[in-house]
Amino acid sequence: MELCPSIKNILLLDSEGKRIAVKYYSDDWPTNSAKEAFEKAVCTKTQKTNARTEAEITMFDNYVVVYKFVQDLHFFVTGGENENEIILATVLQGFFDAVGLLLRGTVDKKEALENLDLILLCLDEIVDGGIILETDANVIAGKVASHSIDAGASLSEQTITQALATAREHLTRSLLK
Repeated sequence: MELCPSIKNILLLDSEGKRIAVKYYSDDWPTNSAKEAFEKAVCTKTQKTNARTEAEITMFDNYVVVYKFVQDLHFFVTGGENENEIILATVLQGFFDAVGLLLRGTVDKKEALENLDLILLCLDEIVDGGIILETDANVIAGKVASHSIDAGASLSEQTITQALATAREHLTRSLLK
């Protein structure tokens, strides 16, 4: 019996089952071809469902898969067969909402590919080694945004906190000279 809920993988695929961003946290799929076969099979199995308004849950190859579709993107979270579906759905919703916040509401394949770095950072903030770290979309998006702050951005493009940190840094540098 495991004490902590764990995630087997988080997948972001296009409508044809091709990878946009994927992260595997277990050795259940040892080769890249096994991973791709799983992705294609789970996409094929879920394609005819209507998971656009709410997340859907299915059992697939002794795994619990929770998924949701938006535009031409398919979001999946996979757990073991005894995993709590509500926890998996919460992880999925956190990922889905954080991506929506980071992409400023324009959640489609083109936008996802253009901001792939943010999506991959998002995955890292949600789960580490299969252990769930965070499910609140605002916290996830905030951490990702703080990682991706461009130091060369103008002050008008930074938040007040970021601008104060930049000003403090410049002041410290000028005093040390």
